[in-house]
Amino acid sequence: MHNMNSPLSRRSFLKSGVAAGIVLQIGGHLPAVETRAGIPYHRLGRTKEQVSAIGLGGFHIGEKPTEDEAIRIVRTALDSGINFLDNCWDYNGGASEVRMGKALRDGYRDKAFLMSKIDGHSKEAAAKQIDESLARLQTDRVDLMQFHEVIRPGDPEFIFGPGGSFEAMVAAQTAGKVR
Repeated sequence: MHNMNSPLSRRSFLKSGVAAGIVLQIGGHLPAVETRAGIPYHRLGRTKEQVSAIGLGGFHIGEKPTEDEAIRIVRTALDSGINFLDNCWDYNGGASEVRMGKALRDGYRDKAFLMSKIDGHSKEAAAKQIDESLARLQTDRVDLMQFHEVIRPGDPEFIFGPGGSFEAMVAAQTAGKVR
C-alpha cells in the first residue's frame, strides 16, 4: 500500500493508472486501451480519435513558468506520449494560448490533439474568440472546441438561441477551423 504521506512519483502514478485501466477494462467498463510510451489512450466519444487519458492543461503554462519553461513543458508532454492539450481563449488573458502556440511550432502541432474553449454569448463574440484562439495557437484548426463555463441559467439560450454562439461554432466547423 502506498504511504499517503509520501509524494506520488510520475512513474507510480502512471503504473497505478494503467493498472486501474486494466482492471476496469477486464470488467468491461472501458473500451480497449491503446498504450503509447506508457500512456493509456482512449477513443474520444463517438469519433475515431485516440487521445491520451492524461492531458496537459494550458492554464498553468501561462501563469508561473517562464515562456521557455512553458514551451519545454508542452513539448516534453508531447514527446512523452501525452497528446491531449487543453486551453481556453481567456486563460491568463490569452497568454496560455500564445505560449502553447509557440510550443506547437516545428512539427509539434502534428503530435497534438488540440482543444480550446470559448464563452462568447453571441455568434459574433464566439466567432471573434475562435479566430483569436487560432491566431494565438498559431494554427488553422483546433481539434475540439468547447463552450466554457456554462454555469448561469441563461447560458443555454445564449449558446443555442437565434444568433447564439453555436452558430459561430457550426460556421467554424464548416470552414475547417474546428474539427
